[in-house]
Amino acid sequence: MDLAVVFPGQGSQEPGMRERVERARPDLLDTLAAAVGEDPFPRVDEGTAWAQPAIFAASLAAWSERDAGADAPGWAAGHSLGEITALTVAGALEEADAVRLIAARGRLMQDAAAGGMLAVMGQGAAEQAPEIAAAHGLAVANDNAPQQVVLSGEKDRLPAARASAEEAGLRATELPVAGAFHSPLMEAAVAPFRRELADVAVHPTAFPVFSCVTAGPVGDDVRDTLAEGIRRPVRWRETVLALHAAGARRFEEVGPGRVLAGLIKRTVPREAARA
Repeated sequence: MDLAVVFPGQGSQEPGMRERVERARPDLLDTLAAAVGEDPFPRVDEGTAWAQPAIFAASLAAWSERDAGADAPGWAAGHSLGEITALTVAGALEEADAVRLIAARGRLMQDAAAGGMLAVMGQGAAEQAPEIAAAHGLAVANDNAPQQVVLSGEKDRLPAARASAEEAGLRATELPVAGAFHSPLMEAAVAPFRRELADVAVHPTAFPVFSCVTAGPVGDDVRDTLAEGIRRPVRWRETVLALHAAGARRFEEVGPGRVLAGLIKRTVPREAARA
């Protein structure tokens, strides 16, 4: 087996997600509404409290729509919230617990939202972005690919960081998000999410799941890793390289959007990646 399945995070929402869930997993609609307090799909562009549950459900629906004869994965991974999806399809988390966790995660991250994020792109972004972040008191939030890194922190520090990136020959764009996700500014969400995780059962996985927090296989510290993932960077580039080193030669993105397939092609360009 040389197939790794990967599950998207926030920013991958697209039209038609609710219809896909209604077609493939209609049972999830009531479950989501109960956990979130309302149907999240009409408000998916209003904030992470609604986007995270909607993307999670659309990813589970896409997983259920895979052909019965589709290749079984050798590994799985997920980008940010997609890590909970990966753990769910691998059997580590029970679906009811995962729905509750995703709803709590989205709500807590939205409540803690402050600051902003800056995407730094271009040849050498992965090497130069950490220095730019350190110079301006920002955090590396998403190390997505060799040519794309996202910085996170106080909003008033982003313009100077953008200027530094452009002086270094990179492109930089402030992202239309409500907070400095995957940075120390998310600290307020960590402890309450740990409490949500405390009573969640964790089972052995049917296949290895790689964490984008550690860029390695998930071990016995699933709860701690998920909690820390709120404030720690998404090490997606390293995770893809670790999957490749483990033997993954094909990558299949399962869920809305095509973001991860594109990032994977930039990281391991000789391997197949499809959405």
